[in-house]
Amino acid sequence: MTSATTTPPIAQIVALLGRKWLMRVIWELRGQALSFRQLQQACGDISPTVLNQRIKDLVATGLVERGDAGYRLTSQGRELLQVYRPLSDWAERWVASTGGYPPKA
Repeated sequence: MTSATTTPPIAQIVALLGRKWLMRVIWELRGQALSFRQLQQACGDISPTVLNQRIKDLVATGLVERGDAGYRLTSQGRELLQVYRPLSDWAERWVASTGGYPPKA
């Protein structure tokens, strides 16, 4: 049995960020605070049930908080976006040169 105390921190954050729609929710909150409805519209095809769970995950892990104007990134959430910026830049170049994943047949 693995617990959070024995799982390396990098594995914990990768597992969290690997959840479907989670990075999209973080991305859509990069600017101003959004209400649940605004966030759902910004995310496109996300179901209300999945969005509700992702918000719960993000609030529980300290990356998102609910304010008067809606959901917004915490300082840790904003810092995470800054950490991801070099990876995002690299991914743009990678997709442009290889076509991305999955490989095109």
